[in-house]
Order: sequence, then C-alpha cells, then structure tokens
Amino acid sequence: MQDNYLAKWLNDELTEAELAEFKKSEAYETYQKIKDSSARLESPEFDMDKAWESIDQTKTEEETKVFILSPFKKFLRVAAVVAVLLAGSFFYLSTLNKSFTTDYAENKSITLPDASEVILNAESELTFNEKKWDSNRNVDLKGEAYFKVAKGKKFTVETSEGLVTVLGTQFNVETREDYFEVTCFEGLVSVTINGEETKLPAGNSLLTINGKSTLSKAMVNSEPTWLAKESSFKSIPLHYVLDELQRQFNVDVNAKGIDTAQLFTGSFSNENLELAIKSISVPLQIKFNLDGNKVLFYAEEAP
Repeated sequence: MQDNYLAKWLNDELTEAELAEFKKSEAYETYQKIKDSSARLESPEFDMDKAWESIDQTKTEEETKVFILSPFKKFLRVAAVVAVLLAGSFFYLSTLNKSFTTDYAENKSITLPDASEVILNAESELTFNEKKWDSNRNVDLKGEAYFKVAKGKKFTVETSEGLVTVLGTQFNVETREDYFEVTCFEGLVSVTINGEETKLPAGNSLLTINGKSTLSKAMVNSEPTWLAKESSFKSIPLHYVLDELQRQFNVDVNAKGIDTAQLFTGSFSNENLELAIKSISVPLQIKFNLDGNKVLFYAEEAP
C-alpha cells in the first residue's frame, strides 16, 4: 500500500483500483472503525470559508503574489480530519469490551473489576466493559462458566438463551445451542427466559433444552464437577454428552448407527480420554473406536 493512500482516502480521492488495494491492507479495518466512531462525535461549528475570507482580508499585497494558499488550505483540511480521527480513536478505544476465551481442553480463571471470580470451561467466551463496570455490572457469556460474585452488589449474566441476575452468590451457567442450564450453589439466583422469571435458591438447578424447562436439585455449598476435572450429566441427550467429550479432549467425535437423542446419566473424567470413552459406551452398551484424535461410537451391528 502506498504511503499517501490514507490522505487520499480521507479526501475521497482514491481511484477504484487504489481503494480496492487499500481495503486489502491490514490497517484498513482499523481506520474504518475509527472513521465510523468519529462520525458520531459532535464538534464545534466552524465556518472554513468565513475563516479564509478573514485571512484574505488581512494579507499583504506581496503575500497575494505567492500562490501557496490552495495547497495549504488542503493541508489544513486533512489535518482537521486527522485530528477528528484521533479524537474518534480515543472514543472508539474507550468503548471496547474486554473479552476472554478458552479453546478445547482449556479452562481459564478471570478476576472481574469488583473482585468477583469467574472460571471459564472449555470453548467458552466472557465479555464485559471494564471502563463502565461501576455503572453496568453485566457480562456476556457464550459457553460455560462458574461465578463467585462479590457480596453486596447486583450482577447480571447475559446469554443468548436467558438472563441470570444475582446478588453476591455462587452459581454455574452453561449456554450452548438449544441448551441452557443454571445451577445455584449459594445464595439466590434469578433466571429470566422469554420474559418469564424463575427464582433459584441454593441447591436448585434450571435446565432448558429446546425451549422445555425442568427444575432439579443440586448440592448446596458445592461446585460444578467440571472444576474437579469431571463432566457429569443427569438425563441429558447423548449428543450433548458427545459434544462435551469433544470440547474437553479436543478430539473429533462422531456417532454411527446409534440414537444420539437417548438420555444419558453418568459422568466421565476430563483427564483420561480412553476412560472417558468407556464411561459413556459401557452404560449405553455401544462400541467405540479410537484412532488418533478421532473417536467413533457405533452400534454393535454397525460396520
């Protein structure tokens, strides 16, 4: 990319070919975001033509013989745009959210600005705005996380499946495709799904699969089993269990000739792949084949 592309882009002077080349550069997306943020900023009104008219009136006769005003005027316009872009970049950067993610077979601990603790399970993402935390104690969650919320203040977890609101407590939230589960281990949790609120005291769990919700009991003053390197399930469709196996071990899991909608109750170790596979296959009386990082579950009569 040529060095003068930025100035020409700011003045809308790029040809179609130059613009296409500029858009391929790594810096283009950042410049465009800053420019978009700058467009929302309000600046004092400034009459450029009136200002130049005033300058023209005070020029000496000798200065009028030197034709340098037009390029200088163009330079000032570019400088003004750059100044606005710099201000816009500050505005844009100050509104950025802080995001934490985990890959397959990875957990991560996060300390929030109010000293609340969050532990992310595998293949999960947590996002929040650190600069606005005092006025907006919200986090966005994709995947699964265990929360230890600091006492005394309201705390909200937003997911695509529902909203969880608490006041100093410990709870676990898992949100996957068509799957949403909230378990309260201490205190009180409020869960809102499609505008309907459910209060969960300690020792209770709310599970929603494909829009159907059920309540069940959980251990009080305990923790989710995945923190102890074990994944546990109670009457959960098998395909969710296989998805979790894939997440915990970073393997490619497939099933052939078996009903993945059948319910599974049990647990598997998150540290020993072969033992985990047997913990699933033996109770269901199905076969498996482990080849490198590929796992196949199949019925006994399947080829």
